[in-house]
Amino acid sequence: MDDDEGDRFSDAIRLLLLIAAVSDPLNEAEQQAAPKDAVAVLRAESRLQKLDFWLRNPDYMADELLNDYEREKEAINLELAGRILDSDEPEVCAIPMLRYLFGAFEYIDQAMSILGAPRLVVVVPRRTTRVLQDNYYLTAKGREVAERATEQFPVLAWYTERARLVRALAEATGHSALALRKRQYLQRDYAQTPLNEVIPSIADRARARLARLRAEAEQGSAA
Repeated sequence: MDDDEGDRFSDAIRLLLLIAAVSDPLNEAEQQAAPKDAVAVLRAESRLQKLDFWLRNPDYMADELLNDYEREKEAINLELAGRILDSDEPEVCAIPMLRYLFGAFEYIDQAMSILGAPRLVVVVPRRTTRVLQDNYYLTAKGREVAERATEQFPVLAWYTERARLVRALAEATGHSALALRKRQYLQRDYAQTPLNEVIPSIADRARARLARLRAEAEQGSAA
């Protein structure tokens, strides 16, 4: 397997685990119109791209958890951010993305074709009033493969665990791609990245912020 094939396979596995974690179950009416054996759906490639950005960039995900902590003062968000930033996740697990006109983006057609051939994920184009968007249907086989992969290869469980955090961030933000894009553009480094260039790491800034918030929390507890 050459490097390109290996990258496509790795992308396919990551996207499968992400879709399995964040897709929405189908209700009875949706099941009638869905592909055979579909059990859940993630609507719109633009939304998938935004969710994938957080999965691929743990430093940005951790900084968003710190944003939630400052707004809501829920200690769990500070703890979760700390688990990421106290480790080497932001360096070891980062898969950089380029910034395009509507935010972080990477062509995923080849990775999705790997998932589509065995019908783990079925991509169905859907025309809205203005655009043609892709919907990603997770099949029962796709869910089984995702679960089995994390059981057989514990290193992949990291993706599932972090994908659940991504889902929580998305639910707190709003389910639309537009809401996710607006939130991501509030990040200065993200928004100021020139078009077609790699969105830079914010790990150092996020760690400094974590240290400040921890100190403030300790002072508050001691008061």
